[in-house]
Amino acid sequence: MGDVAVGARSGHDGEEHRGRPVDAPDPATDDAVTSGSDSAADERTQPGGDGPGDSAPKQKTQRSFWKELPILIGIALVLALLIKTFLVQAFSIPSDSMQNTLQQGDRVLVDKLTPWFGSEPERGEVVVFHDPAQWLAGEPTADPNAIQTFLSWIGLMPSAEEKDLIKRVVGVGGDTVECKGTGPVKVNGKALSESAYVYPGNTPCTVDDIGGQFKVKVPEGYIWVMGDHRQNSRDSRYNQDDKYHGMVPVDEVVGRAIVKAWPINRWGTLPVPDTFDQDLSARSAASTALSAAPQGLALAGVVPVVLWRRRRIAPAETR
Repeated sequence: MGDVAVGARSGHDGEEHRGRPVDAPDPATDDAVTSGSDSAADERTQPGGDGPGDSAPKQKTQRSFWKELPILIGIALVLALLIKTFLVQAFSIPSDSMQNTLQQGDRVLVDKLTPWFGSEPERGEVVVFHDPAQWLAGEPTADPNAIQTFLSWIGLMPSAEEKDLIKRVVGVGGDTVECKGTGPVKVNGKALSESAYVYPGNTPCTVDDIGGQFKVKVPEGYIWVMGDHRQNSRDSRYNQDDKYHGMVPVDEVVGRAIVKAWPINRWGTLPVPDTFDQDLSARSAASTALSAAPQGLALAGVVPVVLWRRRRIAPAETR
């Protein structure tokens, strides 16, 4: 490096320093020249000014589409399975028991997410639930092929093998549900106006001795369900001789049907009817009874006092 530095100074200072001994190179000048010399060498060896030791970037080879396709399909299947398990599942309507709200062959999407967070069925909702106690015994079942079975398993097609039913929730735990004659249905003593969803021409109740007339108390953790086509629905009314007395355990509820998804000309939501907006809770009925109780007690207390006074007044007048 000393030789390089000397040569550099001699060339820079010209004839003035020719032949003169140089005791020691100037450190500052030596650093500057060395740096400049390195930069020059780098520029010669590394095009583009890259640092020493860096090699030219390697061009990445793009993966073939056909090699990526199985990965994409696998990701899509996993996502579909997760959605079916935790979020939304499609179901097919196999009968006319929910006419005209739902027609046979309709496809509905069922919300399976909210039950994971502790949400329970509410009055007026249309829910899908597993057969609680052989309600579908003797009913014909579909025989899907392998592809249909696989697509049903991942949720891309409605389930064809599961024993599921779809009905409307009329009573929840703690409710007293009753119907006499041809109706109306009453929940905790409050009549339901059901013309908005009960099949035209049907009566809310059926005059028969096998379930059309009823008065039941729904236990906690259960629901009472009825079809909208009242005269064509084997629902809670006609299963009161099973082990749950016609009730459906909340644990058997898959989720709430929220959308009619197919056919496209029948697309629409499934809201809770307005008749269920009224206060139907059992507590409200109890509070009404309690509010009337003090008046009854006061009247019962006044009557003996009045009779006692009348007895005292009568002898005084005869004297």
